Amino acid sequence: MSRPAHPERPAHPVRPVPRTYWVAGTAVLLALLFAAAATVAAANGGGSAGSGPPAPTAAPRTPGIGSPDAGFARDMAVHHQQAVEMSFIVRDRTQDEAVRTLAYDIANTQANQRGMLLGWLDLWGLPKVVAGESPMSWMGTSGGGHGGHAGHGGGAGAGADAAKPGALMPGMATKEELDQLGAASGRDAEVLFLQLMTDHHKGGVTMAEGCAQQCETPVEKALAQGMVDAQRSELALMADMLKQRGAAPRG
Repeated sequence: MSRPAHPERPAHPVRPVPRTYWVAGTAVLLALLFAAAATVAAANGGGSAGSGPPAPTAAPRTPGIGSPDAGFARDMAVHHQQAVEMSFIVRDRTQDEAVRTLAYDIANTQANQRGMLLGWLDLWGLPKVVAGESPMSWMGTSGGGHGGHAGHGGGAGAGADAAKPGALMPGMATKEELDQLGAASGRDAEVLFLQLMTDHHKGGVTMAEGCAQQCETPVEKALAQGMVDAQRSELALMADMLKQRGAAPRG
């Protein structure tokens, strides 16, 4: 007697991927490609094949442990790690193709950028964690800080939004919110993810703008500006996706 065929899996409604998603995805891809090219150029001394020996230049200064360059690398690596975590959570909580695709893109992009940030700290011979350092204190420094400790203001610094109670940095979700996302499913998970990631991106843009203004390492400044451009594009996309689901960003 032959075994019965497997029953058809229930069809899940699939929302069309908004056109704005491809705009956001393109911005992210261009930011990554630009950062990778800038990293290669920096490693090669900025010269090109066949251009002859590079002109003598002053040796670049290594960022100090308390510089905006190092502080941004440490803090944004932590900030990005949570975005990757939230993206993987929601991919298991919904079958909506647009949300799953956005989550996959965010996870890939921010994992790659996190690797760059941690790699620079290794190249500079600096620690990835500094005991007693307040998150985002580098945003209150004067911008120098190369070769030694910069002054720590003990707070988030000028222009930074305050972190909500239970969150490490502005925009980051609390443990309770992550647990809530992990327990939700379907539309509820989609809406909560989009709201949490909207807050997360807003905090990330504030931090990246701070580095774009204060960091002194050209390739890091370029990466920070790429983050600002890509995440602003994704903020517009997520606002549209929330509207499609009868919801809106929080706050």
